Amino acid sequence: MAYIEPAPIKDKENPLESMMERFNIAAEKLGLSDEVYNVLKNPAKQVIVSLPITMDNGKIQVFEGIRVIHSNILGPAKGGIRFAPDVHIDEVRALAAWMTWKCAVVDIPYGGGKGGVRCNPREMSKGEIERLMRAYTLAMIDVFGPDKDIPAPDMGTGPKEMAWLMDEYSKAHGMTVNSVVTGKPLVLGGSLGRTEATGRGVMVSALAAMQKLKINPFQATCAVQGFGNVGSWAARLLEERGLKIVAISDISGAYHNKHGINIVEAIEYRESNNGTLEGFEGAELMDDPMDLLLLDVDVLVPAAVEDVITSHNVDKIKAKLIVEGANGPTSAKADAVINEKGIMAVPDILANAGGVTVSYFEWVQNRLGYKWTADRVNRRSDRIMKDAFDHVYSASKKYDVPMRIAAYIVAIEKVAMTYTYRGGY
Repeated sequence: MAYIEPAPIKDKENPLESMMERFNIAAEKLGLSDEVYNVLKNPAKQVIVSLPITMDNGKIQVFEGIRVIHSNILGPAKGGIRFAPDVHIDEVRALAAWMTWKCAVVDIPYGGGKGGVRCNPREMSKGEIERLMRAYTLAMIDVFGPDKDIPAPDMGTGPKEMAWLMDEYSKAHGMTVNSVVTGKPLVLGGSLGRTEATGRGVMVSALAAMQKLKINPFQATCAVQGFGNVGSWAARLLEERGLKIVAISDISGAYHNKHGINIVEAIEYRESNNGTLEGFEGAELMDDPMDLLLLDVDVLVPAAVEDVITSHNVDKIKAKLIVEGANGPTSAKADAVINEKGIMAVPDILANAGGVTVSYFEWVQNRLGYKWTADRVNRRSDRIMKDAFDHVYSASKKYDVPMRIAAYIVAIEKVAMTYTYRGGY
């Protein structure tokens, strides 16, 4: 399955407000000055462009393109480009800020960026999407750059769109510049290990948390909601390390087997069954897919969509540990109950940062002109994820806050300190 660089999905009401709520709590704990607070909460650059595209029927249609650079304090901006009909400026601003914190929490020298085009790629031909991506690239030619702003795939885009972006940017500069974008096909400078990167980061985060909670992986049970790229890789890698995966789910429903599901068999079945688990015989179909979240397991990995753990079901959750593979799976109202129940929740800003980590490795390899082996990519990614978890866990204890707020504290403190050392404005 195609790799997509992860970033938290918008809140159903206002993504900017959702991000700022947690930002404000962390800023208060850190005692940020008004100067630093105002610099960090506001995006550094916002660009909105009109993109006239000739459609297959010969008519001209004008699309709106957006690119937001939230911060370049730590380094060049980094973040995906999404093609979706509901793209709007508040969403892109929130996602750009989240990328700043995500890069900072795993100690990657990037700021946060995000881009989007308001369109419906499912109703467009391959040629129309290519023309749109090339037009977007030309419109952002002074924004993008290996040392300024490095885009990547997101919702509605993938490796082929990144290849078109790289080609258009390279033609404008008269030379091949593969380091301008990540998430490319392997033959164009993509990195080995990128497909499993996010799921692998979830695995590393889960094992680190289990160590703190003194949960033995070889005696632990786990349920994984979502069996796409992130969920299936997380399940596979956790199973390899001793956990018994007793439940998985996808769009066709949730499947439960108290004796454990053979994840390799489940993946092979999905690949041979048009990408779905429908009809899978290695487990029983549950009456209500959402009941997977309520199973009596040690580890719960929500790796499907946002807002699945809410005030309506959080009281019934029995897991000792939640590791967020998806973006925004836990609502703000559910956070308080999770904390009261003593459940450790490794937040998405940390748990699924393995994707952007390997995106960084892709950029590094492009700059070096040398490709790393998959073993080297995985080894270095694992170390970065483990170190990031340890830093967040230490902050959680130091400030007596949940892991989610601790992750923001670690990230904001790093950016704020760098801003101060650079001298501000």
